[in-house]
Amino acid sequence: MFRSDTPQKLSFVFQYTVCASLLSLAMFNCVTSPAVGETASSQSAALPISFELDVQPVLTSNGCNAGPCHGKARGQNGFQLSLLGFDSEFDFDSITKEGRGRRVFPASPASSLLLKKATGQLPHGGGVRFDPDSDEYQILAEWIRQGTLRRVDGEPTLERIELSDSRLSMRPRETHSLQVTAHYSDGTSRNVTKYTAFQSNEAAIVGIDKQGLITAGQLPGEATMMARYMMLIATCDVLIPLDETVPPAVYQGLPRSNFIDGLVWDKLQTLNLVPSGPIDDAKFLRRASVDIIGRLPTPAEVREFLADESATKRTDLVDRLVNRPEFADHWSNKWVDLLRPNPYRVGIKTVLNYDRWIRDAFRKNKPYDQFVTELVTAQGSTFRNGAVTLYRDRRSPDEVATMISRLFLGIRLECAKCHHHPFEKWSQHDFYSFAAYFAKVGRKGTGLSPPISGSEEMILVSKTGDVSHPITGEKLDPKALFGDAAVTKDDTDPRQALARWMTAPDNDYFAQVMANRVWADMMGRGIVEPVDDIRATNPPSNGPLLKALGDEFRRVDFDLKELVRTIANSYVYGLSSLPSERNVSDNRNYSRHYRKRLRAEVLLDAVTEITGVDDAFQAMPSGARSTQLWTHRIDSVFLDTFGRPDANQDPPCERTDDTTVTQSLHLMNAPQIQQKLSSDAGRVAELAKSPRTNQQIVEEVYLLAYGRLPDAQEQEVANQYFETLQANRRQATEDLLWALLNTPEFVFND
Repeated sequence: MFRSDTPQKLSFVFQYTVCASLLSLAMFNCVTSPAVGETASSQSAALPISFELDVQPVLTSNGCNAGPCHGKARGQNGFQLSLLGFDSEFDFDSITKEGRGRRVFPASPASSLLLKKATGQLPHGGGVRFDPDSDEYQILAEWIRQGTLRRVDGEPTLERIELSDSRLSMRPRETHSLQVTAHYSDGTSRNVTKYTAFQSNEAAIVGIDKQGLITAGQLPGEATMMARYMMLIATCDVLIPLDETVPPAVYQGLPRSNFIDGLVWDKLQTLNLVPSGPIDDAKFLRRASVDIIGRLPTPAEVREFLADESATKRTDLVDRLVNRPEFADHWSNKWVDLLRPNPYRVGIKTVLNYDRWIRDAFRKNKPYDQFVTELVTAQGSTFRNGAVTLYRDRRSPDEVATMISRLFLGIRLECAKCHHHPFEKWSQHDFYSFAAYFAKVGRKGTGLSPPISGSEEMILVSKTGDVSHPITGEKLDPKALFGDAAVTKDDTDPRQALARWMTAPDNDYFAQVMANRVWADMMGRGIVEPVDDIRATNPPSNGPLLKALGDEFRRVDFDLKELVRTIANSYVYGLSSLPSERNVSDNRNYSRHYRKRLRAEVLLDAVTEITGVDDAFQAMPSGARSTQLWTHRIDSVFLDTFGRPDANQDPPCERTDDTTVTQSLHLMNAPQIQQKLSSDAGRVAELAKSPRTNQQIVEEVYLLAYGRLPDAQEQEVANQYFETLQANRRQATEDLLWALLNTPEFVFND
């Protein structure tokens, strides 16, 4: 309220009220009254402008509703739009009703803030978005002139978009223009290329500009072009093969141990890539041992394998490895990263039970579909059924939904929780309908009380519980992301219907995402990267191969050991990592093996076994290996340095195989490693005082660290060093082993 002693302000209020009244009258009459400089006949000839079909595409294509601008969570400078225009109702109200109606002025469209700011006539943080003589300006101006209609009579809906090309093969530096056609419910279509956003998933290989012009780079490879018009997406795969076509006979003559090889060779042929040669037996033994059981082969195992002249020695090796007890610890250790929460949040005993449940499933080689079903539908005591820890940690349907969809379907739904997914088809309605499967998960007990949370809690199925759409308030029934997963009258728990749908034969996502995880662990890179992000705009590098692996996994009844055996027995698995002229640029089509750093636990256990000195872990029995640790809260500077997840990080935790300077410095200088090397009870002391010759000690050290014998030059250099320290053979042995532990050949699995 203005004070009576401010006549200037009262005068302003009076003038503003009069202007607002005149403005309202003008807006009421604007549809039937011609605009300034325009005859009634010319206006009646103008086609009705649709807010959703015409105005929204203009705002979206010019970035007005993008994340950095008005599409951010709280808008920009008091003006908020839904991200990328996913909520037209909200956007219409924001433009026409919020801000005291000043953003649009039907009596004089050119005076509207919406146009003045976008054209730079008034200060605008987003800069000039289009010119007054542009098509975008004319569309918005005409919509305002027509009275800012929400909908027009007989307005169709946008059903799909189509690209002029779905697959292209281009030469370096070649260009090609994509066209986008929108198809509507009334059978009409229009070219919407100008209002489409384009993006390349590999811009360094193939680029694309705002107009849809594709430009191939200088390097051979492949990329996917994404076209997004409003909430719909279409893709185009672009290949840039190497120059000089390789004769088909080259690919026809390549070995084929199983279906994997043929599918990889087919893909290489499209790119004119030629695979590297195979590795020798010693390298295969080390690679398979690390990948399958997470342990280096012992010198005795190396000698035995190298002496074996059987034609089936490699397949026999794989059979032995998948049946070793270390298999369960190695693969369950991967899954605890994805499932295991912080014990200070949910309770130490609870996490211990969860870890035991996970490891027990792998020791029993429980079929993957059974493993997932038991986890998703878990109920009971946190002290008796470790699987229920998932629901003790994730306590709301939306939290569980994002985790389940990502882990077991490879679908990241997090974005759809707040808005339509910008790179996928999932909407808020899809997200909360999926979350509704977990609406009846109930809890009985004292709940969480960090940092201890030591109490028992019961996870049960409640008689009530629902999920509502955050905008409309509509209560949503459980609904699968695709297909049919209806809750039947026999389902006492909606999660039972969800588990059936996920593991059903027609759900390709379920089998493929797990097959992709295993493939990535063994081959150094997933067919889809990241491994849990399967979508049209992040396509597999070899779609037929991913499908075949998923089908094979289902055929063997989701037996993890059988899937590992199939991959390890392929010829592709045994390729060298050394590139050739015909595959040096390839990093995603498996024309060669992709080296990867040893996992933190595998590396620490390798150092322990080589030096012969065990680690003493807190809350673990004597002689326990790091792959058996039940929580990341157990102290280990080594494991932290080499990338185990932060204990405070929420699962799922995906590790990176990056190498750092800190890791190199740790291997060189860590007191714990030096103590292992110099221990009187360790391997070095044992070798030094043994009756072995210097040459035999050198061979043993190479077998321990590298899983192979030294070549002639390596043997000669080592012998010379031993001769210079003849009086201190133990020091020479210690120095040699320390040097080998600090080389890439030890740290990486090749």
